[in-house]
Amino acid sequence: MKVFIGKYCKYVGPYQLADLLQHIDVSEDRCHAIGKWLADTWVGPFCEWVHSKQKRIISVKIHDYDVWSMDSTLSYIILPMLKKLQATKHGSAMVDDEDVPEHIRSTATLPVEEWQTDEFIHARWDYVLDEMIFAFEFIHPDNEDDIKIRYDAGTNKRAENGFRLFGKYFRGLWD
Repeated sequence: MKVFIGKYCKYVGPYQLADLLQHIDVSEDRCHAIGKWLADTWVGPFCEWVHSKQKRIISVKIHDYDVWSMDSTLSYIILPMLKKLQATKHGSAMVDDEDVPEHIRSTATLPVEEWQTDEFIHARWDYVLDEMIFAFEFIHPDNEDDIKIRYDAGTNKRAENGFRLFGKYFRGLWD
């Protein structure tokens, strides 16, 4: 398997161009006004056109042997990504109470308005990420010497739950 995924293409629009004027001591408010003006001229559509022509560089080559034990092969990629996400995340996905222990459920805190988040929102997401990480460590080929632990019924059940949570909250895996 060979995978190369380049950086996201950087967007440069009228406001970003106007913000460059701050380097020559133009005020932030004035830059915003200039950016708004530029957006209403040909510059706005031109920047959009340029951005539409940019493509993120992505190359993926899969060999036959990569799918022989695809779950453990993917663990080489997914496990470090989950750990990196947990270490650098800037937010938390919404997690259903049924997927976490009672002490961090939304019902374990004071009620909040519908549009607010409760004090355990980040704890629930951390719990879900921990379970996902456990599951992928469980099947990671570098952990094969832990055979005794791998076949313990409780450990296997926890790993299966981590994989279930990975599928359920897959769209929440963002930073």
